[in-house]
Amino acid sequence: MADGYARATGKPSVAYVITGPGLCNIMTPMGQAYSDSVSMLVLSSCLDETSARRGQLHQMLDQAAAARTVCDWSEPAHSAAAAYTLIDRAFEEFAHQRARPKHIQVPIAQLEAMADPGPARQEPAQPVKGNGPNLPDVAGLIQKANKPLFIFGGGAVRAKVMPLLEKSGAAAICTFAGRGVVASDYPLYLGACLARPSSADLIATADLVVVIGSELAEVDLWRAQLGHKANLVRVDIDPQVLADPQSANIRILMRSEDFVGQLTAQLKPSDERTGWQPDEVKQARQKWTAETDAEFPGILPVCRALQEVMPERAMIYSDMTQFAYLAKEFWDMPRAAHWHHPFGFGTLGYALPAAIGGAVARKDLPTVAIAGDYGFQYMLPELGVAVGLGLNLPILVWDNTKLKAIEDSMVAAQIAPNAVQALNPDFSAVARAYGAAACRPKTLSKLQSELTKAFAEPRPTVIHMTPELG
Repeated sequence: MADGYARATGKPSVAYVITGPGLCNIMTPMGQAYSDSVSMLVLSSCLDETSARRGQLHQMLDQAAAARTVCDWSEPAHSAAAAYTLIDRAFEEFAHQRARPKHIQVPIAQLEAMADPGPARQEPAQPVKGNGPNLPDVAGLIQKANKPLFIFGGGAVRAKVMPLLEKSGAAAICTFAGRGVVASDYPLYLGACLARPSSADLIATADLVVVIGSELAEVDLWRAQLGHKANLVRVDIDPQVLADPQSANIRILMRSEDFVGQLTAQLKPSDERTGWQPDEVKQARQKWTAETDAEFPGILPVCRALQEVMPERAMIYSDMTQFAYLAKEFWDMPRAAHWHHPFGFGTLGYALPAAIGGAVARKDLPTVAIAGDYGFQYMLPELGVAVGLGLNLPILVWDNTKLKAIEDSMVAAQIAPNAVQALNPDFSAVARAYGAAACRPKTLSKLQSELTKAFAEPRPTVIHMTPELG
């Protein structure tokens, strides 16, 4: 929920947990927040003494070390003053560094003791926004390029990229996390296609590639190399990203929004026609959509039906489910940072609690959760939370009665499928038992009307979808 709140607001979130099991329970969300660059501060209690005593309630061998495996840093605060200082440090880093979760643990005796009042809140220092030294070089390369290509990641969601694209005549690709950065009607927008193997062939035809705000991770590419043959420019706030094996020719340590704004100002409008052709882009997108439809049959018509009636300002949280795997490849978002998925860590059971956090943060705006049948059963306690909060939250459950992605991978590896067939409950009955609304539409038009109706309900609605819909 803290993860979802931070993604919805763009601000750091705070979560409080108890010693031992409480920290273990939040380590998976912390790992997800680390993978997806989410600013989350976790405050936990800890035991006062662990070296000389064993068998204490909630005892771990090394709680701080365990947390450190899934966050930026994990530190103990042995005094109130230390806690205040560490909190200031966390928020200073949230303001200027790549977003990552942090962990502070406070001994129980300190939590129960009297403490001096905290100092006045320390405002983060203002970032320097000076010109990047390589900007003129990049501007020159773009002006000379016939087929420049921009790739925008999740780190570019605050950048105003359309003036840059229109001025340069460049084609554009978004990572899954970057969808919505580029206007869907831009004629040279190639979509979120990096996971398509043949996208490497198209990237190889560009005579300049500029990657902004993406680490080009395995879960972005599903291959080792991007596929470029021309000069590669990388822009990021993480030095580790800039030093990766993609071997960029020009590396710029800078915020994406600052880089895009300053580069746009330096470019001169070009009267020459770009080497990219809209028909070429359209044909590539059609090919990749067909490939995705063949990989995940029966889902595309359902996605299109939902897309037609989804409110423009809806914020969507999806789970590890084939429904989302297809949707995030072809579903163009009208706004950036409005579809959140557990990309890097791959957490099953992410969507509903994260959506609750998002719905709480955006009280009068539409929020949606999308889950598979297995993943939804990880989330049932959170369904009770959503009911208790009175959230008008549609929960779309894709039920193909199995762990289909796991089954497909077993078949591809010539392994007999094992333990992938589900024995699912009546999801509508489960939802109603919690006090939620529920429905199982039989047609695509009924699905559309049920989604629209769910946004007006004073409680969450579980919408049970099956492959027969498509």
